[in-house]
Amino acid sequence: MPYFQTWEEFARAAEKLYLTDPMKCLQYKTDQAQDVKKIEKLHGKLMRLMVSKETHSGAMETD
Repeated sequence: MPYFQTWEEFARAAEKLYLTDPMKCLQYKTDQAQDVKKIEKLHGKLMRLMVSKETHSGAMETD
């Protein structure tokens, strides 16, 4: 399982993985409390993708 150097790399990889094979998962390990907000934001984005009726072609755009 790959380790990513930055949160941004991990978030992009997680979104891409969800769009290509949603039954697989990545893991992110941190000891920083501030990362909880980032995880919550990514979780919300992935949840919106899961319930979206639109195609996911534009989903890879960065925020």
